[in-house]
Amino acid sequence: MLPAQITLIGAPTDIGAGARGASMGPEALRVAGLGPVIEALGFHVTDLGNLPGPANPWLPPVDGYRHLEEVAAWNQAVHDAVHDELALGRLPVLLGGDHCLGIGSISAVARHCRAAGKKLRVLWLDAHADFNTNALTPTGNIHGMPVACLCGYGPAPITGMSGQTPDIDPACIRQIGIRSVDPGEKRLVHEAGLEVFDMRYLDEMGMRATMEAALADLDAGTHLHVSFDVDFLDPEIAPGVGTTVRGGPTYREAQLCMEMIADTGLMRSLDVVELNPAFDVRNKTAELAVDLIESLFGKSTLVRRGA
Repeated sequence: MLPAQITLIGAPTDIGAGARGASMGPEALRVAGLGPVIEALGFHVTDLGNLPGPANPWLPPVDGYRHLEEVAAWNQAVHDAVHDELALGRLPVLLGGDHCLGIGSISAVARHCRAAGKKLRVLWLDAHADFNTNALTPTGNIHGMPVACLCGYGPAPITGMSGQTPDIDPACIRQIGIRSVDPGEKRLVHEAGLEVFDMRYLDEMGMRATMEAALADLDAGTHLHVSFDVDFLDPEIAPGVGTTVRGGPTYREAQLCMEMIADTGLMRSLDVVELNPAFDVRNKTAELAVDLIESLFGKSTLVRRGA
């Protein structure tokens, strides 16, 4: 059973991205009714509003990183806010903002799990592996690096936020929906031993088998964190992102993914990132994201036997 108290935390920044606009993502999710939708399922929702942080200076990379100082500041703010809510027994929902913010949220979750003696499983729903380093990145944009940083492949300001380096063991991550990985990044993904369910796997095995594998070996002592990058979805149904990659999950595949996560009853924290209203059409991507999040929190067509 999920915690009854849900906290929304806005992080309105595109500091790690290559296109402007993800800073408007938190408000677009609110406009699409995220808080009331979760509340209608029986939860108590508190919206903490938006965290403060530095403006985007829109500068070129330095030593392979764009805006490292500002990225570190935003992630420290996210880390502190997420950790505070977890310590109070609440389920934090981070409203991004770009996916570099996963460094702060997941390092906070890792810190919490170590203190609580919980196992951690991270579901990384994304078109991209986000496992670049400053030596591999073609852009310097840190939203392409958060998984690498969490696994210890990154600069000091954004690794070890949880109190140890690496923040997480790569073995706790399951990446789903991947279909865009840079050449050097592929080698590092294999070297680190990430478990990746890419779109070929989904095409061959189907979403049900994929999620059964990704959710295997969970138990009551597991903290399940979902990091939902909206570009996980096919851009035909979700155009409102800055880095679209064709060939993603359909609406029904995405719904099944979310429903199977909900069926575990183990989700304890959530990121929703990379929603970019500047590329959206009448807020349709935000509304779709809210629809899918509703399923993550337990909405289903019928009450299942044994549920």
